[in-house]
Amino acid sequence: MKIMKKLLALSILMIVSVAVYAQQPPYSGTIFIDSNIIKTTDPSAIQSTTYTGQSRVIMYDRRVPGWVTVNAYLFNVVWRDGITSRAQVNPEFGSVQAATVQAEKYAYEIGKLPSCLREDVDEIWIQQGTELFGGGNRSVLIHTGQTVNYEKSGILEETLVHEASHTSLDAAHATSTGWKNAQTLDNNFISTYARDNPTSEDIAESFLLWFAVRYRQNRISVVNFNKITQTIPNRLKYFDGITCKLFPTVSTSNTFEKIQIGEFYPNPTKSSLVSLDYLSLSNSDISLTVYDVSGKIVFRQNQRVNTGNNTLNINFLFINKGMYIVKIENDNSFIHRKLILQ
Repeated sequence: MKIMKKLLALSILMIVSVAVYAQQPPYSGTIFIDSNIIKTTDPSAIQSTTYTGQSRVIMYDRRVPGWVTVNAYLFNVVWRDGITSRAQVNPEFGSVQAATVQAEKYAYEIGKLPSCLREDVDEIWIQQGTELFGGGNRSVLIHTGQTVNYEKSGILEETLVHEASHTSLDAAHATSTGWKNAQTLDNNFISTYARDNPTSEDIAESFLLWFAVRYRQNRISVVNFNKITQTIPNRLKYFDGITCKLFPTVSTSNTFEKIQIGEFYPNPTKSSLVSLDYLSLSNSDISLTVYDVSGKIVFRQNQRVNTGNNTLNINFLFINKGMYIVKIENDNSFIHRKLILQ
């Protein structure tokens, strides 16, 4: 009887384990999803990069792999939000001039990241080699040969977001009760890389996409927006609740960041008629395009808005029940809103 009970308990455990991991993450790794989340043309917070001499320092070198002591070229890095760092350039670059090129390049690139990702980057380790970048230890590790590969794919900035998330966010959030609860409620991971490394990679894999759906909606596809918001809604809410200064990555040049478009109401709804509050800066025309979860356009409508507060009433009478993404677009930009018809 005891053996039968143990076998039954083992069977139940196996069934539960299969159920927990039944959902397949939508991506393998999040830095590869879209190269435009942060563009090469986006502004940098860099203020100055100043050479201060050479000194022996300890850095991590993936080529070893291990810790190395080198007589590095050192640079003080100052960003416009008051955050500072020190760039440590391996002497293998051969001269102050060559080291300066490297220090200025990466100080500028890291300056494109939001303040909350740079605040714990005390050091920037710059070395040759095609090994992967790294984050943590209050530093960002760079191998310049690998930079070439990232730049060819257009994902250098996205990779730096990932690594800086390790440096500035992991310690405070990766094992916090709130983050663990979000993982449990989502019952899935955004990528197989996060799933296979839930403590060490989930924050870094998720933060980039939180930034994308909250502040770069016009740079990602509707399909990706759907996948992200459906797969990790509780992680997104977790990031919504933390203090994260976004200078210089959130700019007031985007019209939709100036006007706080509301959410559809009621939502979810069993009615075909829904409303949306819209504060317009001028008399203008806007368009609404409705996509299903596969990204197919199912409905399109234009509306005239006046300067000031507007309430848009939209009738979805001929659309089937389900979840949809509505793209709201004016002459300058666009934004997405989720709608569930029951």
